[in-house]
Amino acid sequence: MILSEGHRQLAAVGYAHFSARELAKRIGYSVGTLYNVFGSLDQLMLGLNGVTLTAWRSYLETRLLLAEEDRLKIAISAYFEFAILNRHAWTALYDFRLPDDVPAPEDYKNKVKAIFDVVIAEIAAVLAIDQRDHAPALARSLLASVHGHCFFTINDTFAFLGEEDPLGAAYARVVEAIAACNASGMESG
Repeated sequence: MILSEGHRQLAAVGYAHFSARELAKRIGYSVGTLYNVFGSLDQLMLGLNGVTLTAWRSYLETRLLLAEEDRLKIAISAYFEFAILNRHAWTALYDFRLPDDVPAPEDYKNKVKAIFDVVIAEIAAVLAIDQRDHAPALARSLLASVHGHCFFTINDTFAFLGEEDPLGAAYARVVEAIAACNASGMESG
């Protein structure tokens, strides 16, 4: 109940306006009860972001399941679609940070890794056989590029810059990087 209502609230108002006190009030609990269950606001946020990560992976996998061709284009489109449809919850993944000296719990890391593994598999599938060991490094870079294009779309930066097709631009950068990797090889990194 806490995660369900908390995620609903996060999706409605975003991380900057999310309130544990408001969440507690909406579910009829005290803030102290939330902290007894989760231990801290950071742990509650990890739980809420975990709900978003699970939904994101499911969305991505569902879109890919229906893909008959150009799976990378479908994956990139799914990235944009999920972010746009779940703007506040999606941006909370990046707005929230644990303190530098606090590592993320393994179950949270595994949820992030599960999405990343889907991306790696899709990139590996289009790489030449002798380049497939580069898929994880390439996936990190390409994910950063797609994320940047998506984020600039959501916050209207591309509108100011005159980019009319951010999704197409992101896809083009991915295709170019994969072609370059396949043509000349790439350093791990």
